[in-house]
Amino acid sequence: MAADRRVGVAMDFSPCCKAALRWAVENVVRDGDHLVVVNVQKEGCYEEGEMQLWETTGSPFIPLIEFSDPGIAKKYGVKPDAETLDILNTVARQKEIVVLMKIYWGDAREKICEAIDTIPLSCLIIGNRGHGGIKRLLLGSVSNHVVNNGTCPVTVVKGVDH
Repeated sequence: MAADRRVGVAMDFSPCCKAALRWAVENVVRDGDHLVVVNVQKEGCYEEGEMQLWETTGSPFIPLIEFSDPGIAKKYGVKPDAETLDILNTVARQKEIVVLMKIYWGDAREKICEAIDTIPLSCLIIGNRGHGGIKRLLLGSVSNHVVNNGTCPVTVVKGVDH
């Protein structure tokens, strides 16, 4: 049963998401798991036809080796930073897990909940920026929405101020 665990981490490469990734790696991910990095890009005009094909279903699963390649990452419109890639490569090696990325386009609140069901995820770890009341009211809290609407266990990792 352990080999079937799919641990999701919502990732926009911000400091709070990296904190959530580190927490997931240290506290949740076990040998043999699949770690699925869920990334949501804003909707927009995409020149490449591939992205238009995946707009409703999300991208295919992208193996770590591929999204570590700057050319391939650019093709998908993501910019993984060196620190995130280092965390992912280290855990993949140490715990012998499969690391995959799946990219969605649209509203992060809706697409993360969609990812939980369509991948499907065993659990999800998400960072929380800790916006103040007014900013949260205007922008809406992605983590709060996912906690209330996600269909798997969701852990929110509080962001740290830098």
